[in-house]
Amino acid sequence: MKTVMLGEEAIAPTKILCIGRNYVDHIHELGNEIPEDMVVFLKPNSAISTVLHSEHQGETLHYETELCFMFQQGRFTHVAVGLDLTKRDLQSKLKAKGLPWERAKAFDGGALFSPFVAIDDAEAPLHFSLSINDKLVQEGNIDLMIYKPQTILSELQAFISLDEGDIVMTGTPKGVGSITANSVFNVTLSRGVQASAEPLLEYQWLSV
Repeated sequence: MKTVMLGEEAIAPTKILCIGRNYVDHIHELGNEIPEDMVVFLKPNSAISTVLHSEHQGETLHYETELCFMFQQGRFTHVAVGLDLTKRDLQSKLKAKGLPWERAKAFDGGALFSPFVAIDDAEAPLHFSLSINDKLVQEGNIDLMIYKPQTILSELQAFISLDEGDIVMTGTPKGVGSITANSVFNVTLSRGVQASAEPLLEYQWLSV
């Protein structure tokens, strides 16, 4: 089983639950409609990686930066910044045919996470960002979400069991794009709604 880091402890989530279309500007960015209900899809444990790949099986990958929560003891106890990697061209073809997205989302290496840090309240203001080669390309916060973390958790638990250590990715703000090899991806997480708020973590990947 693949693992993520919780302090010095390695945790093996049984699954990753992903929320799609949770930021209005990103919905418009991709030319989608605002959904009537929360969009949910899954990534398996095998999608977890520490290596940021720019392509998979010859297809260029796109990055989507997301606020990610870990489920423990019945609630969200820890938070990280994650990258939901996507085969955008394939996803568009599947969507056009009304088919599931898993081939474009659930592949090996399709989910990366910074270390997780403890939180007392999943609804507290949190700001996250992604810079590529020192250029800010994405930033978001809980206030911009259509579905807030506690609502997400309640809706998920209404139809699926969450196991200890499972991860919930809460959607991406505008600014998604393709990954170029040999680029430095730097993510930050702060407590507050501004980038200048109290820093919680900073983490970096080099794409290959």
